[in-house]
Amino acid sequence: MSPGSRRPRPPEPLPAGARVYSLPMRTRCRGITVREGVLLRGAAGWGEFSPFLEYDAGVAAPWLRCAEEAAAGDWPAPVRASVPVNVTVPAVGPEEAHAVVTRGGCRTAKVKVAEPGQTPADDQARLEAVRDAIGSDGRVRIDVNGGWDVDTAVSSIAALDRAAGGLEYVEQPCATVEELAMVRRRVHVPVAADESIRRAADPYRVRDLEAADVAVLKVQPLGGVRACLRIAEEIGLPVVVSSALETSVGIAAGVALAAALPELPYACGLATVQLLERDVVVDPLLPVDGELPVRAPIVDESLLGAAPDRVAHWAARLAEVRAVRQDRHP
Repeated sequence: MSPGSRRPRPPEPLPAGARVYSLPMRTRCRGITVREGVLLRGAAGWGEFSPFLEYDAGVAAPWLRCAEEAAAGDWPAPVRASVPVNVTVPAVGPEEAHAVVTRGGCRTAKVKVAEPGQTPADDQARLEAVRDAIGSDGRVRIDVNGGWDVDTAVSSIAALDRAAGGLEYVEQPCATVEELAMVRRRVHVPVAADESIRRAADPYRVRDLEAADVAVLKVQPLGGVRACLRIAEEIGLPVVVSSALETSVGIAAGVALAAALPELPYACGLATVQLLERDVVVDPLLPVDGELPVRAPIVDESLLGAAPDRVAHWAARLAEVRAVRQDRHP
């Protein structure tokens, strides 16, 4: 070896008890067609660590806390045996939207809108198809993922409320809490906050600015079931528990949260295993009569696995997140 040269750093090993998964999705959703992550095995079972690929180590740290909590079995006792859920409709054409709702078997549908490259007419046609599929007594909500400015939100909500034959609520119509507050004062459709809670330094600004009628909580981004229970208690809003496109292992954590909440007035966004081509368990958490049972699914290790480069990616990512956490709490 020449003076001053360095050997390449060896790749990080995957920790003992950790397995990487890589699953194709039925339909492109949130810009992805393959869902990846790591399952961690602990004393009480499995937990899921699956932050999206664009998230840095700091943002991903709560996701790891959630996985560790699950693997340790540190969940509160449930107060209900099942959880009502919505079917999630990606930004697809009206025929596919109709089919997704019909297959979903739920009485509530959450419909993605404001997809880049699509038009307001696309959203209206999708919602009309969803209403036709779910019937007049079903509930329809939309998820904007912060895609509108205030004026666009106000006009679009009115148009989509008509197309849907009535909206239950609109989720995250704009990016900032201040914008949500302005929209909420100008529309009659209730406003739900998602990113303004899970990606905010202070999730309680939604409460303080009276920016939302509903709080959407996701267990991985917020650090686990118990962390979400504290937020639910302190934020003072009705709660909807939603997924981050996990496998049944991650969905079980969301179900545990929903099952432990004192009140659950809305269907939860936890039926997203339907968006995966396959799962990593022998008994996937899929809705029956619009509800998910409160149980821990059984992992089938033969269904786990990924290409070597993806295993290396997730091993390095786990190491990076743990290093960030150690730096914060030496």
